[in-house]
Amino acid sequence: QVQLVESGGGLVQAGGSLRLSCVASGRFFPNYSMGWFRQAPGKEREFVAAIMRMGGNVYYQDSVAGRFTISRNNAGNTVYLQMNSLQPDDTGSYYCAADRFYSGGYPMDPRNMDYWGKGTLVTVSS
Repeated sequence: QVQLVESGGGLVQAGGSLRLSCVASGRFFPNYSMGWFRQAPGKEREFVAAIMRMGGNVYYQDSVAGRFTISRNNAGNTVYLQMNSLQPDDTGSYYCAADRFYSGGYPMDPRNMDYWGKGTLVTVSS
């Protein structure tokens, strides 16, 4: 069993930055590829970024590529999402999730994720 806890959300002005963290419990964290998803009010949950088990392969949604950076520290059971140049359209609840069988190079499918965190809210004001 893997439990995921996100932190780092908050209110920021457009153009600002935030760094989200997701800490995983359990000793199997390196076995999972990790992803970040987000959900705006009234919209479906969407893929944001993914990182493979050893951290060498990452993939981003087109709208965040060049602004967001996903990384992980397997020794600390943590995955991060550095978000720069934030825009109001980035507002939403951000969730981290774990997928044991993701093979990289394409958007993660939320239906395939094995574990989810409860999310952290990011609000970007204009």
